[in-house]
Amino acid sequence: MSDEPGVLSDAELVRAAQSGEVTALGTLLARHRAGMRAVALGVLGYGPDADDAVQDASLTAVSRIGDLRDPAAVGPWLRMVTRNAGRMRLRAPQAVAVPETLPALGPTPDQVVEEGALRDWVWHAIGELSEPLRLAVLLRHFSGVTSYEQIAAACEVPVGTVRSRLNAARTSLADALLTTADLTHDDIAEKTERSKAEALDTLAAAERGAFAEVVADRWTPDAELLAGAVRGGVGTMIDGMNCDLEAGVRQRFGAALVSRDLTLWEMDLVNPPDDPDHCPPGVIWMMSHRGGRYHRLRLFHPA
Repeated sequence: MSDEPGVLSDAELVRAAQSGEVTALGTLLARHRAGMRAVALGVLGYGPDADDAVQDASLTAVSRIGDLRDPAAVGPWLRMVTRNAGRMRLRAPQAVAVPETLPALGPTPDQVVEEGALRDWVWHAIGELSEPLRLAVLLRHFSGVTSYEQIAAACEVPVGTVRSRLNAARTSLADALLTTADLTHDDIAEKTERSKAEALDTLAAAERGAFAEVVADRWTPDAELLAGAVRGGVGTMIDGMNCDLEAGVRQRFGAALVSRDLTLWEMDLVNPPDDPDHCPPGVIWMMSHRGGRYHRLRLFHPA
């Protein structure tokens, strides 16, 4: 036990976490967050990358806590994981701090969440964030839209707002991990597979001329489309899809992200040979749900 009556020691919390008690792991991360942030600041200096490194290290700890052989050394271990996360960000090209752009020095945040035994707990906690914060987190850590400038363009907000949302999300996510640890968590892999099947079905329906039927079945009648300067409703959405198909453009499914009332589909755009620049190479569908149906579609073409 720790020196303070009634408070579990680090070693006791580690052993509990290694046996699958997510509350214990959440408590450890909260207890050592200040030390982890100090290490990140030492490597990266003041700025958003230091906070991102702490977030990356926390996700790694979720997956790797079982590898810790000396439970009493969890503090130094967490600081080492944070130091490595910071160094990975320093090596990122053009200061874009996204682990997936680096050599294979370890799992990326999305791989950690997908591969870890506590995956569903993490995704449940992300789902507790407000939609604006959640969208920023999903784009930053789990999509191909990763720079602050790209996220700002996708969300149609200033870069400063993106930074503020990510900072708020880090604090809120730490709290959510603690408050949701004892809850029953949905199987995110199953939800993702269902979303993938829905995306593939949507594209297949569009190619056979049935996109309007899909929209009528899965979208609210007052759904809105936000696509850069284009604003409209379901009619604009249907016209846009049909126009691209008539021009010979095809969408190919890439990935799905699902978090409570928010779904993201990443698509590749395949242009016809005689018009290779008709559309940008990709698009992200960012869809909000209401009452079990989609009610807002925001389209963004990554640079």
